[in-house]
Amino acid sequence: MQIPSYVALSSQAALSRQMDMVANNIANASTPAFKTERVLFRKYVGTSASGETDFVEDAASYRDTRQGPLNRTGNNLDVAIDGNGYLAVSTPEGERYTRNGHLQLGADGTLVTNSGHPVLGDDGQPLTLPAGASNVTITTDGTVSTKTGPVGKIRLVAFDDAQAEIGADGLYVSNADPAPATGATLRQGMIEESNVQPVIELTRMLNISRSYSAAVEMINGENDRIKNAIDKLSKIV
Repeated sequence: MQIPSYVALSSQAALSRQMDMVANNIANASTPAFKTERVLFRKYVGTSASGETDFVEDAASYRDTRQGPLNRTGNNLDVAIDGNGYLAVSTPEGERYTRNGHLQLGADGTLVTNSGHPVLGDDGQPLTLPAGASNVTITTDGTVSTKTGPVGKIRLVAFDDAQAEIGADGLYVSNADPAPATGATLRQGMIEESNVQPVIELTRMLNISRSYSAAVEMINGENDRIKNAIDKLSKIV
């Protein structure tokens, strides 16, 4: 296979990776607090008898961490984070972080995420509400109270997004110790929506599809050229 075909194949591989990520963005357009993901490409220069040739490869992926719209739900256990911050939750694998504030009460009164992970208070322990708790209020600083009084304070943390990765259940994991999220506040009865813009993602998908088709045509054209050359040379011999 000649160099033009290798260039087209490298482009196809990168486009396939990009298509997977765009499809994942569209699939999570309604997932609370989901952040749009992008592929970062880089050019790789190879050498051949005909000179230098540019190849394409996906170097890494990154997240668009801009805050999504805050949508009012009317559910007193829902909280949206306004600003740069994350809820700390307890999982079997250790402490994890999320911006999805769709919370509920576990069977024992523990405040948990929709995946059942206990939400941690500022003392590092799960927040548990009294049996039959009603009139639950969550203030902007994370203080949780019922009609019998304060229960605890939700722990809000912040860290460099470059130090965090997405793990199981869409939870963030980081090897760095998070700092208190001093600039973030909570909005009770609201949920942060995904920051995915479906129309933009669909447009990207169409552009990727066109580029992929162009790469296929390039490979087919190169194959035809080689076949024609071989056919002509065989007749000369």
